[in-house]
Amino acid sequence: MLKDLPKIWNIYALAAFGTVGGMLFGFDISSMSAWIGSDQYLDYFNSPGSTEQGGITASMSAGSFIGALVAGFLSDRWGRRGALMLASGVWIVGAVLQCSAQNVAHLCVGRVVSGLAIGVTSSQVIVYLAELSPSRVRGRVVGIQQWSIEWGILIMYLISYGCSTTVDGPKAFRIAWGIQGVPGLILGASLLFFPESPRWLAQKDRWEECHYVLANLHAGGDMGNAEVLAELQEVREAARIAIESKNTGYRGLFGPKVWKRTLVGVSVQVWQQLLGGNVMLYYLVYIFQMAGMTGNVALTSSIIQYVIFLVTTGGMLPLIDRFERRMLLLVGAVLCCILHFATGGIMASYGESVDSVDGNDILKILVTGAPAKAIIALAYIFVGIYGLTWAPVAWIYCTEVFPLHHRAKGTGLAAAGNWAFNLALAFFVPPGFTNISYKVYFIFGTFCAAMCFQIYLTYPETARKTLEEIDYVFDNNIPAWRSKDVGISFEDKVREVKEIGGIKEDATQEERQEDKREESAV
Repeated sequence: MLKDLPKIWNIYALAAFGTVGGMLFGFDISSMSAWIGSDQYLDYFNSPGSTEQGGITASMSAGSFIGALVAGFLSDRWGRRGALMLASGVWIVGAVLQCSAQNVAHLCVGRVVSGLAIGVTSSQVIVYLAELSPSRVRGRVVGIQQWSIEWGILIMYLISYGCSTTVDGPKAFRIAWGIQGVPGLILGASLLFFPESPRWLAQKDRWEECHYVLANLHAGGDMGNAEVLAELQEVREAARIAIESKNTGYRGLFGPKVWKRTLVGVSVQVWQQLLGGNVMLYYLVYIFQMAGMTGNVALTSSIIQYVIFLVTTGGMLPLIDRFERRMLLLVGAVLCCILHFATGGIMASYGESVDSVDGNDILKILVTGAPAKAIIALAYIFVGIYGLTWAPVAWIYCTEVFPLHHRAKGTGLAAAGNWAFNLALAFFVPPGFTNISYKVYFIFGTFCAAMCFQIYLTYPETARKTLEEIDYVFDNNIPAWRSKDVGISFEDKVREVKEIGGIKEDATQEERQEDKREESAV
């Protein structure tokens, strides 16, 4: 019965609804960052210390790590849609558990369950969209995932801000955490109208359905369209290689022909965390409190930060396929390195050691006056750079580097790397601010400097290449810094298909008219 439901074929509509899975991640980030400084939260949960608060925040990452590891198996077995539908149901259960939390342990359990869903959606939504998208717009389509995360951050933060200022007692955070279930319902319902991934259908030897989906996605249902036939030909070749592969489990990701892809795919997600962006978003209120802002002023400043994040990523998405992935990653790392060292330097030079900040025993340094304004300005610039570069590109890049038969599990492993370091850093930052204060920024700055070397040496260019062209770059061991113009032109394949079908692609208008006159004469 469900198979008879009408399907959505517009790639941007699919991305808009599909990336609601990313919004779940954003909801969870701000569902915690908005409350850690509020009286309602601190009073009900007895003002968690730095270690306890780190554990509460990191519990979601722990669930996400597990969810990302099992996501590949679910996606390969039940399809990309099936895995995402399961995750949407789990997310709703997690929202109910968080909404009803009676103590810290109960809250952590709810966050772990929500994390399981985020682990699946964060890794498999981007796989799904990458396999649906034509290469010329794949970056912007997959990048909508990150933009959706940012919308989730802002929307949940505004909901939490409204509840914290208008509702007294624990009802304030219960309402906000209960609302988290809504995007899970939207995602689960919309997936009923989504087509399955054509490349997953190819893996299951369902070629008629694969051809049908490709035709409707890229040619308005024209099964004989040259682009569709060329892409179908590439998918057949990738599927043939997948069938010949003996090991498609996680062990296969470390085989002689795949380990370089795994290194690149996993490391780009790990480096995204070590860049410091997501962790700083979790504890944004702490940063503003150390800069002398308290109460509603800190919350309002955080909202401005999230808006900057949203605007920069949204502005980059229409342009992202025009830029090299390598260039965006390198520029982002260098600029974030400078910003981290500048922020840490200002805190070291102008910060005052204190026992607590506005009653928060986690924070041990306070900056006031012009240096405090400089820290806030650097925070705004940092999130803008992050939104333009690493925030969208890391998610796009990790979906592109794995071959078809390893893509679901490889991207799942890459997302698991993201969540493992997200967990570690979410747990580390509160004690870090307590014990080493401004030196936390120097640590992240050093990570930013280190990642530049690996990016330059091992990350090949993937922009404007089909997934199969990227396979060619890896399989032929092309050096990363020479990979920009290397590949098998998809346009040439389309031209070849058209010529086989009797269409002379590169003929000029005059030549075509001459051909018509000759045919008429005959």
